[in-house]
Amino acid sequence: MRTVLDPDCRQSLLTRFRGLRPDSPRRWGRMSAPRMLAHLTDQMRHTLGDVPTAPIAGPLRWPPVRWAVVHWLPWPRGRVQGPPEAFVTPPAVWEHDLAAFEALLLRFVQEEGRVEWPDHAMFGRMSRGDWGVFCYRHFDHHLRQFGA
Repeated sequence: MRTVLDPDCRQSLLTRFRGLRPDSPRRWGRMSAPRMLAHLTDQMRHTLGDVPTAPIAGPLRWPPVRWAVVHWLPWPRGRVQGPPEAFVTPPAVWEHDLAAFEALLLRFVQEEGRVEWPDHAMFGRMSRGDWGVFCYRHFDHHLRQFGA
């Protein structure tokens, strides 16, 4: 399973992010590349517990469904709306936004001794391993949205 906790997987993602431009055209959805990067940065703040999120009730919180969606099932294009806390920060200067995103990702990877991780607003209880897979799949989903 691909995860941001694997150095090769993480480097591959970062190379793809660095190949994007603020004007990269989207293949689906409504977000621009700068908005997508701000969204993923907000998600990393959620992952690290920097920004509290309100739980969203639903079947995704049931452990077998959560596992299937996070680890296995394909993700739909443009049909799922994430928690409102993942759409807070407005895009600014592309290079600064990318650096902030990369710093948060590195911080996540470096917190290997941490035991308690925040619940995901939609999925509920998540381990570090779950978050690592979720982040990889979420980032890859949006990179493919922009052809990267």
